[in-house]
Amino acid sequence: MLYLVGLGLGDATDITVKGLQAVRGCSRVYLEAYTSILTVGKEALEKFYGRELILADRELVEQQADQILQDADATDVAFLVVGDPFGATTHTDLLLRAVHAGIPYRVIHNASVLNAVGCCGLQLYNFGETVSVVFWTDDWRPESFYDKICKNRAAGLHTLCLLDIKVKEQSIENLMRGKKIYEPPRYMTVSQAADQLLQIIQRRRGQGEELGFTEDTVCVGVARLGADDQMIRTAPLRQLVSCDLGGPLHSLVVTGRLHPLEVDMLRLSAEPNALDQLHMTDSSTYTS
Repeated sequence: MLYLVGLGLGDATDITVKGLQAVRGCSRVYLEAYTSILTVGKEALEKFYGRELILADRELVEQQADQILQDADATDVAFLVVGDPFGATTHTDLLLRAVHAGIPYRVIHNASVLNAVGCCGLQLYNFGETVSVVFWTDDWRPESFYDKICKNRAAGLHTLCLLDIKVKEQSIENLMRGKKIYEPPRYMTVSQAADQLLQIIQRRRGQGEELGFTEDTVCVGVARLGADDQMIRTAPLRQLVSCDLGGPLHSLVVTGRLHPLEVDMLRLSAEPNALDQLHMTDSSTYTS
């Protein structure tokens, strides 16, 4: 059987009892290591789980999935995912491959950023489509995430922005030369995401476009969600550019129409006077 096991968001102890029992009964245990990370490394997980873990990078999961599924019809194999197993489409693909191969499966769920983000004070049913904010390069600067945020805002909905992760990536030069040399890991910060959004706002304002949100829109930066040292900061978008929330992983929420209870909750993590100031400069955001 193939077990898809969610690990939660914090450290080794966030796995469920059911998940831990499955892991300890499997002959092979894979740790998916490129869509997200915990606050502890592979060694800490191995010590707590009492099992050796096989790191599963993007290449293994997306191009060599048959290795993971090998003999899973006769023995138990676990595939561990930070958060919930269905937080990324890659894991759906693995499940479908198992079904087509006649391999039984079981999913063991856990907390993910998609529900834990409610700790920032915003109500989950007021969120729209989740978007991904990617690292820009010198010659690739997509803006589709901005348009999706604007679409959510037009409906009065908040937007959870998942920020880019670059793990085991190759430079174009090394990729073309066939060299297995990888770039250092990079994790987008709230500050970097805010900066890219501000650049889009400034460019589109210069073109005379009607803006879906501005530098003064209420936003929430979240770092290391679910960990003991998680950080939440509420401020105008322009202030989050200079906000240092520490190590990864970071997420950003662009608010839509706010309920008074949400405003009260956001005040708990607001930068000094931020919401009072925003009430005047971005009042269309609020409900009475």
